[in-house]
Amino acid sequence: MDQQNDSDGFRPLDREGLVQRVARRLSKAIVTGQLAPGARLSESVVARQLGVSRAPVREAARLLETTGLVTYEPNRGFFVRGFTSRELDDLYEFRLVIEIAVIRRLIRNGLGETEARLTAQIDELHRVAGPEFDMLTQVEADMQFHRLLCAGSGNPRYLAVFEQIAVETELSIMLIGQLYDDPQRLAETHVPILETLRSGDEARAVEAISYHIGEARTLVTEQFRKLESDRTE
Repeated sequence: MDQQNDSDGFRPLDREGLVQRVARRLSKAIVTGQLAPGARLSESVVARQLGVSRAPVREAARLLETTGLVTYEPNRGFFVRGFTSRELDDLYEFRLVIEIAVIRRLIRNGLGETEARLTAQIDELHRVAGPEFDMLTQVEADMQFHRLLCAGSGNPRYLAVFEQIAVETELSIMLIGQLYDDPQRLAETHVPILETLRSGDEARAVEAISYHIGEARTLVTEQFRKLESDRTE
């Protein structure tokens, strides 16, 4: 059953970067819950709402399939992917492997300009923790800190892999509603990572990123298990 209607508020797009822009619109709709897990992506409905043909919508859906947000069922079309707590646990385990490798490389190669970028991003995390900012803005600021870590590693493959799982991570947090009662806590959890990177102590830096991602892993999977349990009662 189609989950979109013309009142959802998509506005027409121009032709520049059309597929990527359609993908971003759909991605945001999924992450914010406008398109719920299991919802069918009707190419005709989305195309009409965005003022484009069906072809770029289909291509955008294929792009989202590679990020894990969308699945394709033969003869039925594209659907917003549903998640299990086990899948989310696997996602965080994979993030841990990638980001530990990133931390090791940063320590060995030196922070350089990445130090100032990470410092500025922690300031940004504190800024968007205010009540005037929505949760998606806060989660995106969180992911940008980790994106800067990967970019600073000097290995573009780490960043490429991170980009593939970043939206899934954002969605996992949005699905459970929040990580911490106080958004400032989200900002504060990034400070030890930067401090240990500055120290040049590889073991401490690895411990800091392991604790940071491990804590998020526990919070997300436990809360998602509770949601799963509530749905089956």
